[in-house]
Amino acid sequence: KLEGLKTIAVTTNGINLTRLLPRLKEAGLNAINISLDTLVPAKFEFIVRRKGTNLSSKATVLVLAGICLPSLQVNCVVMRGFNEDEVLDFVDFTKDLPVDVRFIEYMPFDGKYCCFEILLGQK
Repeated sequence: KLEGLKTIAVTTNGINLTRLLPRLKEAGLNAINISLDTLVPAKFEFIVRRKGTNLSSKATVLVLAGICLPSLQVNCVVMRGFNEDEVLDFVDFTKDLPVDVRFIEYMPFDGKYCCFEILLGQK
């Protein structure tokens, strides 16, 4: 541990988290940001670009909540035509868990091109 360092955090999609978590905690990990843009398994596989992902996105959040790290956040990028219909599902799923859910804005840039058609903003 480094003197004066208060927080060691990681941002992850959770794919390898259960395998790596013991070593990360041993190294001083005390905060996790999990990127979770959907609660639908097929959409989750699409996002992480891996078929046959045997780690349910819901289970990841439950495992993390169960180990009681001091800080656990779920970051959900809300995208038009993809997951905007899941916002209330996220709220319902996490309302009784010790996690903070942040609905964050999609960054509308893909290389040199903007992707405004999926940007879900305030009307």
